Amino acid sequence: MTNIVVLVKQVPDTYSERKLNGSDHTLDRESADAVLDEINEKAVEEALKIKEAGEGEVTVISVGPDRATDAIRKALSMGADKAIHVSDEALHGSDAIATAKVLAAAIGKVEGFDLVIAGNESSDGRGGAIPAILAELLGLPQVTYVRELTVDGSTIKATRETEDGLTRLEASLPAIVSVGEKINEPRYPSFKGIMAAKKKPVEKFTIADLGVDAGEVGLGNAWSTVTESAPKPPRTAGEKVEDEGDGGTKVAEYLVGQKLI
Repeated sequence: MTNIVVLVKQVPDTYSERKLNGSDHTLDRESADAVLDEINEKAVEEALKIKEAGEGEVTVISVGPDRATDAIRKALSMGADKAIHVSDEALHGSDAIATAKVLAAAIGKVEGFDLVIAGNESSDGRGGAIPAILAELLGLPQVTYVRELTVDGSTIKATRETEDGLTRLEASLPAIVSVGEKINEPRYPSFKGIMAAKKKPVEKFTIADLGVDAGEVGLGNAWSTVTESAPKPPRTAGEKVEDEGDGGTKVAEYLVGQKLI
């Protein structure tokens, strides 16, 4: 039996216009539609495949505001068994280190977990550091940027893909895995799954419930700070080439001027 934890995050839809708050330069999550991050859907799918290959249980964990419940329910409707939702106003503006500390504490609430699966990076933060920080905090082996994963008893076997090529790795359980875009194609929730998700247990915790000090989280305790931001300037019209028999020459001259040829 493999007891799997999947880390999921609700993020602004990439098709929405994303903005920063003018007051503290944190992400304005209310200005855009919120969805379960695509890479997290793949992480959930991989956990479900492992579960279906044998016996097991899948618990999803999310840190986020109350509306993150929608992302959690999406993961449950795909087939996850239960969830933990950490929501606390004190977490606003937390950096990767603080977030990882909270996630580590939440993972500790899952008795006897064998495997933690996460996405390689979220589409809003793009830091890609959480799995590695978690591995350090929990003292567990980590296998990152995974495109193929199998569980063989108390061992995981993975193919890791980076710009340098493919690496085949093994690690003993418990372990932390982060998956890449090529790991799988996530399933669509069925109507039965959507209805069943409404009855699945979701435990809610504050940082006090987890024993996390408020002095370690939040914008005021972050290790990095955004001091200034400005909206992206509007796109300007491109250069138009009138073809009077010498259009090809003009295009070539333009490309040379831009050092493209």
